[in-house]
Amino acid sequence: MDHQQSKTAELDPVLHSIGFEIEEVSPSQLTGRLPVTARCCQPFKVLHGGVSALVAEGLASMGAHMASGYRRVAGVSLSINHFRSAAVGDVVLARAAPVHLGRSTQVWEVKLWKQDPSVPGKKGPPISESRVTLLCNLPVPNHLNNAGDALKKYATASRL
Repeated sequence: MDHQQSKTAELDPVLHSIGFEIEEVSPSQLTGRLPVTARCCQPFKVLHGGVSALVAEGLASMGAHMASGYRRVAGVSLSINHFRSAAVGDVVLARAAPVHLGRSTQVWEVKLWKQDPSVPGKKGPPISESRVTLLCNLPVPNHLNNAGDALKKYATASRL
């Protein structure tokens, strides 16, 4: 398992199980990539819309957790627009960034693009755009005090 895969496995086992690779981790931005394989597709061999929503919720939740000082967060709303499909063999790039960081709520925008096949890492056409609203600054139960340890391990300095 390479570094990106082991980082994802530690940060979000569910995203790791579909092949997502987390790259940048900070309170101001999270990025990653998903090679589209059969395990994340619907029967027509294109990326399942629920997988796009899973990526949005996962990245926004990690970002909100960091941005709130590692307090507990809870997603309360997810809105997603799908623009085009990504087929088996495509690579999807993802970026989550905060839109609003309040005392009791945060709103994060998560965008997914197809990777330009001729230039690895370059964004191609957009696939989807999401807004995730989260309650934040909730108390962390004592038995979960270490819930943010993996994020602290991989987080880079904030650019907020």
